[in-house]
Amino acid sequence: MVGSIDNDFCGTDMTIGTDSALHRIIEVVDAIMTTAQSHQRTFVLEVMGRHCGYLALVSALACGADWVFIPESPPEEGWQETMCAKLSENRARKKRLNIIIVAEGAIDNQNKPITSEQIKELVVKQLGYDTRVTILGHVQRGGTPSAFDRILASRMGVEAVVALLQATPETPACVVSLSGNQAMRLPLMECVQMTQDVQKAMDERRFKDAVQLRGRSFEGNLNIYKRLASKTPDSQIPKSGCHVGVINVGAPAAGMNAAVRAAVRVGISEGHKVFAIYDGFEGFARGQIKEIGWSDVGGWTGQGGSILGTKRTLPGKHLEQIAAQMRAHSLNALLIIGGFEAYLGLLELSAARERHEELCVPVVMVPATVSNNVPGSDFSIGADTALNTITDTCDRIKQSASGTKRRVFIIETMGGFCGYLANMGALAAGADAAYIFEEPFDIRDLQSNVEHLTRKMKTSIQRGLVLRNESCSENYTTDFIYQLYSEEGKGVFDCRKNVLGHMQQGGAPSPFDRNFGTKISARAMQWISTKLKEARGTGKRFVTDESICVLGISKRNLVFRPVVELKKETDFEHRIPREQWWLKLRPLMKILAKYKASLEVSDLGQPEPVSGHSEPAAI
Repeated sequence: MVGSIDNDFCGTDMTIGTDSALHRIIEVVDAIMTTAQSHQRTFVLEVMGRHCGYLALVSALACGADWVFIPESPPEEGWQETMCAKLSENRARKKRLNIIIVAEGAIDNQNKPITSEQIKELVVKQLGYDTRVTILGHVQRGGTPSAFDRILASRMGVEAVVALLQATPETPACVVSLSGNQAMRLPLMECVQMTQDVQKAMDERRFKDAVQLRGRSFEGNLNIYKRLASKTPDSQIPKSGCHVGVINVGAPAAGMNAAVRAAVRVGISEGHKVFAIYDGFEGFARGQIKEIGWSDVGGWTGQGGSILGTKRTLPGKHLEQIAAQMRAHSLNALLIIGGFEAYLGLLELSAARERHEELCVPVVMVPATVSNNVPGSDFSIGADTALNTITDTCDRIKQSASGTKRRVFIIETMGGFCGYLANMGALAAGADAAYIFEEPFDIRDLQSNVEHLTRKMKTSIQRGLVLRNESCSENYTTDFIYQLYSEEGKGVFDCRKNVLGHMQQGGAPSPFDRNFGTKISARAMQWISTKLKEARGTGKRFVTDESICVLGISKRNLVFRPVVELKKETDFEHRIPREQWWLKLRPLMKILAKYKASLEVSDLGQPEPVSGHSEPAAI
């Protein structure tokens, strides 16, 4: 298992520790952005990564930095002028701050180091801007692990033990890693060889090869950063003559704004006019639509909530008005960012195509909801931020419980009927039990949990933590469970309850949600462009199922699923997909809480080849 904050090991999407390091960097960048904003300063931030630019690149993507220096892709000759021109252009666009991110191993194309001090001197000398350098150093290695890292490490630990149990003395050494959302085994020697090849390519100044050897995820990050960071002059963008609408639907989720920013900028760079639709389908029907420009979305990645405004209203009631607005603004495509309401809305729009020809355009939905209950995707934007909120709160509650000794906390999480937050929160926080709707429980289960906790209080860890999803049972409410535990635990432990509520929807988006939102939404806009390009000049109307899709991550791949196909995979009464991948991790949580449970073992006998196939979902 690779534990490294640099994420510099080829063959694995994420090494254990990378996400936590990104959390530290983003916390600092967010804090620096407010001071830079008020003082109109330029900040040069140096992050770790002697031989690998992953942290620098991803944090630049996550905060919308003006410029990034990484060892794998040095700036071209004459970068000094280009960079200064870009900084002053951004100032001219009323941007009050400039952020430049430098990996400690940054080099120019002659392999000479580029230091943060050099960059500062350059900016001061050429532009006269007030410039400060901040070197993050070992802060990046510290702090508590993020929710993503805790879950990743737990999954990898299981996979590693299973790999050992299945191995024979002849089995080649392997690495367990994550590809998209799937645990993988890769041959160790091949991965080590590729990792060494990257360094060799950099030493020999074959920088294109170095970027490719780092893997598709790294290359994808770099391309999308370049695309979103600097605007091609209008005169150089061939106009498509198409108008694309972007709308937020459902409850707010952290990362929605990052998704809107990416969609707007990719849309503009593909030659479309992008229109922002405010306040969901309700605002759509009322005509709250206006064109949105490149610099209008500057600084949006780090903002929580939904700047466009979002509503739970479905389009059904307003189809006439929506069709009229589509006509009035001659919208040729729609990008919907939202949760289960957005999914239901998509189904309604699809059904209404027969009656309204205005709706016969490409429509794609990007899943964004804290509940992570959208059919067609393993993840949705906002769930990681909510999970971190739950994990942080549980950490604090555990400290309080340790102090008072022999105390059990019952914590209620959001998610509607979907147990994702409760289950994954429990896994990340090391809870003793998690009650979810997907796995029915009765009084006997509650009783065995109480007995388990009673036994636990006799050990050295005298505290308990139990998570309950808000809709896991009509009758076993949080109060009921609290009272039951209080009564049954009399004389052994006392009980407290805590309902986390809407704080799970708020807060600054986590690095995962910013980047997931940015990448998936950029991909959605590219899909729209491809569809529009195919039909250009033919006056073709889009009536087929595959022109109205949900874009999601499924195992290792990014997939566009026609929304009508997903109908049969949906439990509409409870607003959840019929099959959910994370239920396989349920037994893991029980085993870690020292219950006897059996784990379904993955069927990976042989290590897989390192080369990829189809469209990989690099997170």
